[in-house]
Amino acid sequence: MFIISYLVILIFILVSVAFVTLLERKVLGYIQLRKGPNKVGFMGLLQPFSDGLKLFFKEQAYLYKSNMLIYHLSPIFMLLLSFIIWSLYPMMINVYSFNFGILFFMCCTGMGVYGVMMCGWSSNSNYALLGGLRSVAQTISYEISMSFIMLTFIIFVFGFNLLDFMFYQKYVWFMLFSLPMFFCWLSSCLAETNRPPFDFAEGESELVSGFNVEYSGGLFAFIFLSEYMNIIFMSMLTVVMFMGCDIWSIMFYVSVVMIIFWFIWVRGVLPRFRYDKLMYLTWKLFLPLSLNYFLLFFGLLILFIND
Repeated sequence: MFIISYLVILIFILVSVAFVTLLERKVLGYIQLRKGPNKVGFMGLLQPFSDGLKLFFKEQAYLYKSNMLIYHLSPIFMLLLSFIIWSLYPMMINVYSFNFGILFFMCCTGMGVYGVMMCGWSSNSNYALLGGLRSVAQTISYEISMSFIMLTFIIFVFGFNLLDFMFYQKYVWFMLFSLPMFFCWLSSCLAETNRPPFDFAEGESELVSGFNVEYSGGLFAFIFLSEYMNIIFMSMLTVVMFMGCDIWSIMFYVSVVMIIFWFIWVRGVLPRFRYDKLMYLTWKLFLPLSLNYFLLFFGLLILFIND
């Protein structure tokens, strides 16, 4: 039952990745006053599948001066991590439940850095290496703030299980009394998933295409799938942590789609940040704010327990 349910989740996630790419192209199209994909199938609905077929049938480039084994294994490693992280999806019906789900998530996001770093290094390209190094520094910096934001809410629910967030937000959302933390979390999610305006690992204006510059065909598709699966997961985690997690309600899924739309909308309207400003933002703004909130909520908790 565990294996079947997990495979069903993965199939749905892969289909949703296809349609998130279509949504992104449509939204960006309308932001730029054009139509977006509308030829393949009804209103362009089959466009993601034709794109996927094109990528997987495309000829794979073989680099003579690359580290071949790591070059080929890194995208697969990134995709596997994205698959594994979806085992955290909060399920009610006796399939599986992670009591230490948040810790597992932190471990997986920490490992995700290695995939990008090895992609950049093994390509033996200056642009790819620079993009990988940028991404590693950025992701590690933002993970610290993300960890403190998560810890702030873990002391409320007395556990690491994502289902606890559902029970403790039955009457009031955590977002309502920690709005600054919510905005910090959203910005950290953008940096964590390498999305604009924090997409320095893929800075086309400076690095041609960043850490994935030497990838083509199926391996590029794996990197692409991994990135979009992480976006959907971070959107789901945002709704679970801040907006209640009633997975029986249609509003849960509507909220996830709205957060995904927000990811796309930010890409369409904001220019890329300067790299030093990005690092300044996390170390001088997000980290002190999350630390202060953590100490405030921890102090209030001790106060209420003593009373």
